[in-house]
Amino acid sequence: MPAPKKGLKFEKALEELERVVARLEKGNLPLEESLQLFEQGIKAARECRAYLEEAEKRVEMLLGSEAGELELSPYASEEDEDENETEDRDK
Repeated sequence: MPAPKKGLKFEKALEELERVVARLEKGNLPLEESLQLFEQGIKAARECRAYLEEAEKRVEMLLGSEAGELELSPYASEEDEDENETEDRDK
């Protein structure tokens, strides 16, 4: 995965991706312009992914155990937690 560009922040990359998606969703673009936009969108998506992967690594480092070992625990979204509570009640 490419490293994030130093000058481009996550929010800027996300803005660019959203802008490209909006233009492509409108349609009515010539094929060549659509392909160029698609390429820009892929680049912006890769930038976003690189930033998110870096952030994930930093969070993992911060979640190390007291013994200095890394303790990875899966991220549970609010939906997952609600589903688990429902399953527990049904038992």
